[in-house]
Amino acid sequence: MSDEPHWTEPGAHPVADGIHRIPLPLPMDGLRAVNIYTVETEEGLTVIDGGWALEESRSQLEKSLATIGHRVQDITRFLVTHVHRDHYTQAVAVRREVGSHVSLGIGERATLDLVAGPTLETDPTVHQLMRAGAPGLAREWSSYVEGSERSDASLWEAPDTWLDGDHRIGVGSRTIDAVSTPGHTRGHFVFADLDAGLLFAGDHVLPSITPSIGFELAHAALPLGDFLTSLAKVRAMPDLRLLPAHGAVTGSVHARVDELVAHHEERLRLCLESVRAGRQTAYDVATDLPWTRHARRLVDLDVFNTALASMETMAHLELLAAQGRVGRSDTGGVLLYHPVPSS
Repeated sequence: MSDEPHWTEPGAHPVADGIHRIPLPLPMDGLRAVNIYTVETEEGLTVIDGGWALEESRSQLEKSLATIGHRVQDITRFLVTHVHRDHYTQAVAVRREVGSHVSLGIGERATLDLVAGPTLETDPTVHQLMRAGAPGLAREWSSYVEGSERSDASLWEAPDTWLDGDHRIGVGSRTIDAVSTPGHTRGHFVFADLDAGLLFAGDHVLPSITPSIGFELAHAALPLGDFLTSLAKVRAMPDLRLLPAHGAVTGSVHARVDELVAHHEERLRLCLESVRAGRQTAYDVATDLPWTRHARRLVDLDVFNTALASMETMAHLELLAAQGRVGRSDTGGVLLYHPVPSS
């Protein structure tokens, strides 16, 4: 049995000279924590990702920073990998208090505009679930959202700087490559410290789970295609240590990218088999597939994860359709897939 503490253990864990990993708590059973990473500079701390703006998270941030001789007031900049609330909202909250500078990928602007704008008449997820052929699930989702705690809309303020395209950023004496990696979200970025051999990977590459695909308010046309292209982009970089948002630091980005690509190739194969067996909608195909590392059936998942599974299945089917491996039609707002004749 390993003597190493679990990756969620609170504290400021050294990663490299001047860099620490700080796990912050999340109010979810599946994802118990999110890692943020502090980089010491002459001007103060640059922090990769911010965590979720919750009282428990803020308290743990203060305690963890104190163990390395810092305070929240020392944070001068946040580089946020993507707009999901467990990465973005606490960066905004801290900015209000101490004036930290916040950067975020420009591809997230459409989602921020939806979240921070006037109240939506219909949650875009409902529309996606209808397209997936799951009207019952769409109704359940509406009830689920109505019963959930509302986020403070002001926590979705725009960043100070939009990250646009691949470029280099000076972080004290370091030079960090900001690399656009859409897929998990439209504006996802990873940050590479090539000299130190580190990749701050956000949710793009996770060591033991697969990032969700197709779950965001401003939907991409082919999110899985974007994700696989971004994986290939990272695979073409030098192999680096993986500093993920969820999970332990691991030794090889390349090894995990290869596993993720293989996973999605297998999911594409299973989706194709399901369509050939007569399933037509994304929801119906999802009922044929195993879910989670425990190979659970769709009917055994809760509303939130059933919705994620249905939309991720649609992302796989949309890529198969774009590749010409299945046919696709839109019937009354429901996407239907069918086999194509063998050549």
